[in-house]
Amino acid sequence: MAAPAEPCAGPVWNQTEPAPAAAHLLSLCFLKTAGVWVPPMYLWVLGPIHLLYIHRHDKGYLQMSALFKAKMVLGFALIVLCTSSVSVTLWRIHRGMAQALEFLIYPTVWLTTMSFAVFLIHFERKKGVQASGVLFGYWLLCFLFPAISAAQQASQGDFQGDPFRHLSTYLCLSLVGAQFALSCLADQPPFFPKEPPQSNPCPKAGASFPSKAMFWWVSGLVWRGYQRPLGLNDLWSLGRENSSEELVSQLEKEWTRNRSAAQRCTEAARFKRKGSHGVEASETEVLLQQQGDKRGPLLRAIWQVYRSAFLLGTLSLIISDVFRFTVPKLLSLFLEFIADPAIPAWKGYLLAVLMFLSACLQTLFEQQHMYRLKVLQMRLRTALIGLVYRKVLALSSSSRKASAVGDAVNVASVDVQRVIESITFLNGLWLPLIWIVICFVYLWQLLGPSALTAIAVFLSLLPLNFFITKKRNHHQEEQMRQKDSRARLTSSILRNVRTVKYHGWEGAFLDRVLRIRGHELGALRTSSLLFSVSLVSFQVSTFLVALVVFAVHTLVAEENAMDAEKAFVTLTVLNILNKAQAFLPFSIHSVVQARVSFDRLAAFLCLEEVDPEAVDLSPSRCPAREDCIRVQEGTFAWARESPPCLHRINLTVPRGCLLAVVGPVGAGKSSLLSALLGELSKLEGSVSIQGSVAYVPQEAWVQNTSVVENVCFGQELDPLWLERVLEACALWPDVGSLPAGIHTQAGEQGMTLSGGQKQRLSLARAVYRRAAVYLLDDPLAALDAHVGQHVFNQVIGPDGLLQGTTRILVTHSLHVLPQADCIVVLEDGAIAEMGSFQELLHRKGALVGLLDGARQPGDGGEGETEPPAGTKDPSGSAGGTRPQDGPERSMKLVPEKDSATSEAQMGVPLDDPEGTGQPKEEDNMPYGRVKATMYLTYLRAVGTPLCLYTLFLFLCQQVASFCRGYWLSLWADDPTVDGRQTQAALRGWVFGLLGCLQAIGLFASMATVLLGGIRASTLLFRKLLWDVARSPIGFFEQTPIGNLLNRFSKETDIVDVDIPDRLRSLLMYAFGLLEVALVVTVATPLAVVAVLPLLLLYAGFQRLYVASSCQLRRLESARYSFVCSHVAETFQGGTVIRAFRAQGPFVAQSNARVDESQRVSFPRLVADRWLAANLELLGNGLVFAAALCAVLSKAHLSPGLVGFSVSAALQVTQTLQWAVRSWTDLESSIVSVERLRDYALTPKEAPWRPSCAARPWPRGGQIEFRNFGLRYRPELPLAVRDVSFKIHAGEKVGIVGRTGAGKSSLAGGLLRLLEAAEGGIWIDGVPIAQVGLHTLRSRITIIPQDPILFPGSLRMNLDMLQEHTDEAIWAALETVQLRAVVATLPGQLHYECADQGDNLSVGQKQLLCLARALLRKTQILILDEATAAVDPGTERQMQAALSSWFAQCTVLLIAHRLSSVLDCARVLVMDEGQVAESGSPAQLLAQKGLFYRLAQESGLV
Repeated sequence: MAAPAEPCAGPVWNQTEPAPAAAHLLSLCFLKTAGVWVPPMYLWVLGPIHLLYIHRHDKGYLQMSALFKAKMVLGFALIVLCTSSVSVTLWRIHRGMAQALEFLIYPTVWLTTMSFAVFLIHFERKKGVQASGVLFGYWLLCFLFPAISAAQQASQGDFQGDPFRHLSTYLCLSLVGAQFALSCLADQPPFFPKEPPQSNPCPKAGASFPSKAMFWWVSGLVWRGYQRPLGLNDLWSLGRENSSEELVSQLEKEWTRNRSAAQRCTEAARFKRKGSHGVEASETEVLLQQQGDKRGPLLRAIWQVYRSAFLLGTLSLIISDVFRFTVPKLLSLFLEFIADPAIPAWKGYLLAVLMFLSACLQTLFEQQHMYRLKVLQMRLRTALIGLVYRKVLALSSSSRKASAVGDAVNVASVDVQRVIESITFLNGLWLPLIWIVICFVYLWQLLGPSALTAIAVFLSLLPLNFFITKKRNHHQEEQMRQKDSRARLTSSILRNVRTVKYHGWEGAFLDRVLRIRGHELGALRTSSLLFSVSLVSFQVSTFLVALVVFAVHTLVAEENAMDAEKAFVTLTVLNILNKAQAFLPFSIHSVVQARVSFDRLAAFLCLEEVDPEAVDLSPSRCPAREDCIRVQEGTFAWARESPPCLHRINLTVPRGCLLAVVGPVGAGKSSLLSALLGELSKLEGSVSIQGSVAYVPQEAWVQNTSVVENVCFGQELDPLWLERVLEACALWPDVGSLPAGIHTQAGEQGMTLSGGQKQRLSLARAVYRRAAVYLLDDPLAALDAHVGQHVFNQVIGPDGLLQGTTRILVTHSLHVLPQADCIVVLEDGAIAEMGSFQELLHRKGALVGLLDGARQPGDGGEGETEPPAGTKDPSGSAGGTRPQDGPERSMKLVPEKDSATSEAQMGVPLDDPEGTGQPKEEDNMPYGRVKATMYLTYLRAVGTPLCLYTLFLFLCQQVASFCRGYWLSLWADDPTVDGRQTQAALRGWVFGLLGCLQAIGLFASMATVLLGGIRASTLLFRKLLWDVARSPIGFFEQTPIGNLLNRFSKETDIVDVDIPDRLRSLLMYAFGLLEVALVVTVATPLAVVAVLPLLLLYAGFQRLYVASSCQLRRLESARYSFVCSHVAETFQGGTVIRAFRAQGPFVAQSNARVDESQRVSFPRLVADRWLAANLELLGNGLVFAAALCAVLSKAHLSPGLVGFSVSAALQVTQTLQWAVRSWTDLESSIVSVERLRDYALTPKEAPWRPSCAARPWPRGGQIEFRNFGLRYRPELPLAVRDVSFKIHAGEKVGIVGRTGAGKSSLAGGLLRLLEAAEGGIWIDGVPIAQVGLHTLRSRITIIPQDPILFPGSLRMNLDMLQEHTDEAIWAALETVQLRAVVATLPGQLHYECADQGDNLSVGQKQLLCLARALLRKTQILILDEATAAVDPGTERQMQAALSSWFAQCTVLLIAHRLSSVLDCARVLVMDEGQVAESGSPAQLLAQKGLFYRLAQESGLV
C-alpha cells in the first residue's frame, strides 16, 4: 500500500514554471502518484488477458507446494494490511479527523488489486502455470515505486506523527519484496500433465520467469557442451507443438483451402473472360495461374497459421523500441542534471538507474522478439519441408520430367531456408521507417526547423535504392536459375558416375559444371556489388542528414550555435538512425532473395499431381470369375498437353488370370502398367481395379533400410511368410551370406546389393504384400536363366506363390508365354491382338512376327547383375519409378557369386547410429571449436594480398569515421561570439569531406570482402568438384548421394553468401569497437575499470558458447543431409510408394527425420538467444558504470565530456555484442568450409593422363591377363584371383557364368575402375597400370547394361567430347535405325534430353548408347549385357550393327543369354572369381561341364 505521508499539495505539472524537464519528471509527488496507480493499472489490463490465455492452455493442476502456500500467506497478509489501512482511515474519518481522500482511495485500489493477484495465484495453480510472468512484473512494479515513497518517509522522519502509516508502508514494502522474491522461483510440474511425459524434456517448462526472460535455462546445455562434445542424447525432446505431425497438418489444411479458393476464382474469371472476349481466355488463364494460384494462396496460408506468433514477436519488438527511444531522452535529462549544480544528487543516481533499466528492458524484449521469430522460423521450416515432401509423393509423371530430383532437394534445402530467414527481416521493411520518423521528431526538438532538411536528403536517395533493389532482384533470379541448372547437372553426374568413369568423361563434365558455376557467380558478383552500393547509400544518407542539419542549423540562423547537449544527443539519435538505415537494406536484400525462393517453392507446390480419380480402385477383393481389372476405351498420355501414348485400350482381366504383355521396344508396355496405376493422364475412357495392388518396376527401387524392412515395407513382420517369400524369390541363400542377414542395410539405392538381388528384393516386397492384383514390369530381365526360371515357377507361374491372384506380366522373355492364361500384344500404343498363346499362334499376327524376329525364341531370362536402367517406352512412357540410377550400383564390380558372398566381403559399415545405412560420417565429425586451419584455408582461397588490402581499407574508413566524430566534438566545443561560432563554415566543409572519405572507404572495403568471398567460393568449389571427380568408384558406393548433394547445394550456398556477409559484419563491428574503445578511454579513463572485467566476462561467455554452437551446427547439417536423402529417395520411388498405398508410413518417416533435425536446431537457436541476452546485459552494465562515474565526478566534468563518454558507452553494448555474434556466426558458418574439404584427403584414382603410352595405342587390341586378381578393399580377400588368359587382336570372346561369378569384375578391372591387387593386364604388350586412366578408357568402348543419358542436348550425349561432325552422328543414328525418330524430335540433334533421358524409352536410350559406341569406334569393345532391356528383334538389329562396325575389333561379350555367345570364337566360363572353362562353344558343350549345365538351364540343349 504505499500511501504518501501527506498528499501532493500542488499540481503535478506546471506549464509556467521555468524549471528543467528533469524537475517535472523526477518530482517525488509524480513518482509517488505513479507508484500508486501504475501497478494496479498494469495488473487490471494484463490480468484478464492472462486469465483467458491460461484457461485455453490448461496444462493440468499443480499440487499445493510450499512455494504456493507461502505466496498465498503473503498475499492474504497484504490483503489484511490493505484492509487495515482502509479501516483505520474510515475510523479516523468517523472520529472526525481530517483525512485526505487519497488515503482512502489508494489503499482501496491496492486492496482490490491484491485480491485479484491472490486469485491469479490460485487460478494459475489450477491451470498448471509453474512461473508467472504477469505476476512477476506486478510484484516488481509494486516493489520499485513504493520504495521511493518509503525512502522519502524515512528521510523526512516524522515517525511519531503517524506511526501506523509508517509501519504499514514498511511492512507492505517488505511483504511485496518477499512476494517478488518468491515470483523469481518456479513451482513443481503438474501432477497430471495434459501432455505425455518425455524422456528428456526441455527445461524451459520448469524454469522460473527470470530464467525464461534471460534464457538461463539453456546454461546447463551450454556448460555440458563446453565440458564435452554434445551428442544426440544430450538434446531435449521435441515438444508436440514443434513436431512435424502438428505443424504440417495445420499448414496443409490452410494451403489446401486457400489453393482451392484461388482455383475457383481463376475458373470464375476465366469463364467470365471467355464469355466476353473468348479469344483472350487462354492468356487470362495463364496470367491468373501464375499470379493467383501460386504465391498468393501459400502466402495467405502461412499468414493464417503463424500470424499470432509473428504479431506477438512484433509486439515485443515494438515495446523494445519504446525503451530504445527512451534512452536518448534520459540522456538529455542526464546532461541537464550535469549542467545544473542545483539539482540534488539522488536524481542523477536515479537517472543512471533508469538508463540502465531502459537498456536492459530493451535487450530483454528484443531478445524475446528474436526468440519468438526464430521458433516461428523453425516451425515454418518443418511445415514447408512437410509440404514439399507430400508434394514429392504426389507428383505426376509430367511434373517429374519438369522437375528433377536435384530441384526437389534444392527446394527443400536452399529455397525453404531462404524463405524462413526472411521472417526476421519482415519487420525491417517498415519499422526502420518508424524509427526514422521518431528520430526526426527528436531532431526537431533539439535543432528546430533545421531538421526538416533531412527529409529532402532521404527522398533524393529513394529512387537510387529502388533501382538497386530492382536490379538485384533480376540478378538474384538469374543466380537461382544457374544454381538450379548446376544442381541438376551435378546430381545427374553423381548418380551416373559409373558411366562417366567408364568413358573417361570427368573432364568434359567438370568443364560444363564450372561453366554454369561461372555464370552463377557472375550474377552473384553483380548482386553483391549492388548490395554494397545499397549499404553505402544508406550510410551516406545518415551522414548527409547530420551534415545538412548541422550546417543549416548553424549557418542559417545567427542565434543558433552547437553545444554539447545538441551534439551528443543528436549523435545518439543519429546512431539509432544509422541502425535503421543499416537494417533496411539488409531487410530488402533478404526479402528480395526470399521472394525468388518463395516463387520457386510455390511453383513447385503447384506442379501437377497424380489424379487420384484416374483409377476407380476398390479395396475389396474381386469375387471369383469376375473381372478384377477393366479398361474401357482408355486413351492415355504422359501429360495432358502431350500426344497420347496409349490409344483406345479395351482390356478386361478376370480374377486369377496371368496376363502377359509383349511387344517391341516402344510399343507402350510399361505405359499400360502406368495407366493402370493412375500415373498417366487419362484423356478418355475408364479404369477400374478391384482389390489391393502390388507393383514391381522394371528398374528396382530399394529403400535405404534393412533387407527385412524393404520386404515388409511397413507391414507387420510374419517370419514364416517372410521365409516362404525369400525362398520363392531365390533370396534365402543371399540373405544367409549377407553380413547381418535380413538386417543388413541395403544402402542408398541398394548400393550393397547386386542388380539381380535388388530386382528379387523388389519382387519379394510385392509378394509379401499378399495383394489381389500384381503389376510386374519385366522382373525377369535382371536375372540369369536359372534364377529367372526359378522365380517364374515359384512366384509368378501357375503354381507359384501368386497363384489365384491377378497378374499382369510385361516381359521380353518369350519362352514364358505358353504358361500365360492370356497374352496382349502391343504395337504403337495400341492393342494389336489379344488371346491365349495357341490362339495367337494360329492367327499368325503380331505375336508370330515377334517370335520370328527373335533368333532364339526359347531364350531364358535376360540380364543378371544389373537391372535395366529405365522403364520407358518410346512414347516417353515409364512403367515404374524412374529412379536416378547409376553410381550406387556397387555390385557391378564385386565378385558375382550366386548368392551374395561378395557383398559380405565388401564389409559395408552397418553400425550407423540411425540404422539408415548411412556411412559413419557423423562419427568422423570433428568436435569442439573449428580449427584455425579452416580459417587459413578460406583466407588462402581469398588470397593474402587481398586480405591485407581489405584490412587496410577497413582501417582507413574507420579512421575517417573517428576523425569525423572527433571533428564534430570540436565543432560543438567552439566558443560562441555574439551567439555565433566563427568557424562554422570551415567545420562544416571538413566534416563533409571526412564523411565522403568514409563512404568511399566503406564501399571499397565491403566490395573487397564480397569479391574476395566469391573468389574463395570459386576455388573451394573447384577443389571440391575436383576431389569428388578424382575419387574412385568405391567412394561413391560408400558415400550417400544426399551427403554429396548437400555439399554441392546448402554448404556451397553458405560459402557463397553467408561467410562473406558475416566476415564483412565482423570486420565492421570489430573496427567500430576499436573506435568506441578509443573514444571511451580518452573521454573518461575511469570507465576502463569497468571495461576490462566486462571484456573478460564477454570472453568467458563466448568460450562457453562457441564449442556448443559449432558442434550443434555440425549435428544440424548432418541431420539435414538425412532429410535431403529421404526427399531424393522418395522422389525416385514415388510410383512404387503410391502403388502400394504406402504414403502414410513414408510421411511418418519424413516427419521423424525432420523432427530429428529440428531437435538439433532448437538448442542452437536458444543458445544464440542465451548469448545475445547475456552479452547485452553485461554491456548495459558499462552504460551504468559510465553514468555512475559521471555522477560521482560531477564537479570535475563538463557536460560535453560526460555526453561524449555516455554516448560512446551506449554504442559499446551493441557493437561488442554484434562483434561477438558475428565472430560466432562466422565460426559456425566456417564449418561449411570444413565440410567442403572433407573429401580432400580421401583416396584418389591414378592420374588421368600420364604420357607413358604411345599415341597410336592400341594398334591391334590384343589383351592378356596375367595372374590377375582384385579386391574391393585392402582388408578384404581377393574377389577375382589367378585369372590368366590371352585374347588375340580382333577376336570375339564371350564371358558367361552364374550371378556373382565375376564376369563384370573383369570388365571393371580392364577399365581400372578397381586396381589390380595382384598380377596385371597387358594390351598390345603395354601394361595398363602404366597408362593414364582417361587414355585407357578412351581407347576402350563399353556398352553397359544401363542406358544412361545426361541432361543436355542429344548431340552432347552422343558426342560428349565434341570430336565428330553432324554427318558422322547422323550416320551412326541411321545404323541403329534411329535417324527417323531423331528427325521427328523438336530440334533434332539439339533436342534437350531430360535428366536420365526420361523423355525417351529404355530401348531408344539403349540404341542411343549403341550409336555413342559406334562413334567412338575403338579397337576394343566390351558389351556388358547391353541388350537386356530390348526385345529379341531389336537385339538382332544391334548385333548386326556391331558386327559391321566392329568387325576388326577385339570384342568382349559379357552375356547372360547363352545364345548371344554361340557365334563367339571363344567363351570363358567364370565361377567364383576364376576362369572355370575356356574354349569354343562347341568344345565346351562337348565337355558337358559348367557351360553345358548353363545351356541346359537356358533350354539350348
